[in-house]
Amino acid sequence: MTNKPISQALAISLSIFIGLFVLGFFIYKGLKTFSDKDRVVTVKGLAEMNMKAISGTIHLSFTYSGDDIKNIINYSEEKKESIITYLKQNGYKNDDVKISNKDIYDRQSYYEMRWNGNNQEQVKVDRYTVTQNLVISSNDVENIENKKAKINLDLISQDLTATITTEYIFPELNTIKPKLIAESTKNARVAGEQFANDSQATLGKIKTASQGQISIVGNYYVDEEQMGANQTAKEPFIQKARVVSSIVFFLE
Repeated sequence: MTNKPISQALAISLSIFIGLFVLGFFIYKGLKTFSDKDRVVTVKGLAEMNMKAISGTIHLSFTYSGDDIKNIINYSEEKKESIITYLKQNGYKNDDVKISNKDIYDRQSYYEMRWNGNNQEQVKVDRYTVTQNLVISSNDVENIENKKAKINLDLISQDLTATITTEYIFPELNTIKPKLIAESTKNARVAGEQFANDSQATLGKIKTASQGQISIVGNYYVDEEQMGANQTAKEPFIQKARVVSSIVFFLE
């Protein structure tokens, strides 16, 4: 009969001991978790990707001005037809060349007030200005600059001078966005692991993350630190997309 109370006492004591142990363990884990919340590292991950243009255009623009609207429209039409003839002779098809509507500006007056030193005086100006635009489309983006240069020189030699510029169309940023973000996150984790190793800790899960805005950082092959006033991109049909993500990791 005396063994039964002893066994019950031992069982109760063991239960209390186990309960206290479990309670202490969870208290320890809770305190550790609470303290670990302050152990974080914030790192940034950079990702860059070159984007090649999918197409491009060459823009030709020329302007006539005068007081007789019919005459300057005729001059504009004659020059337009001469340029189109030149383009066809050099292999450009009708589908390659788009003719934009003429822009006609009417000043409503033949005179303007302009400053001459400290005085204003009335100056005779051309009332009408007519601007004509031609656009040449091409998928051969690597040779658009060469084509532009040749057209410019040829038109100058034929007294058909025009303002000539190029423009490139790049893929939608959404097509490369997932890959850029994944790469920036990966690079952020590498930086975080290096910091954790230096701190004799282990990199934990992500606490918070901020995705940087994807930006275009300029034409390819242009050194921003050495860029001069006359420096242009060697390969303007290639741009560089960049994203910087800021991520906060737990340290364990």
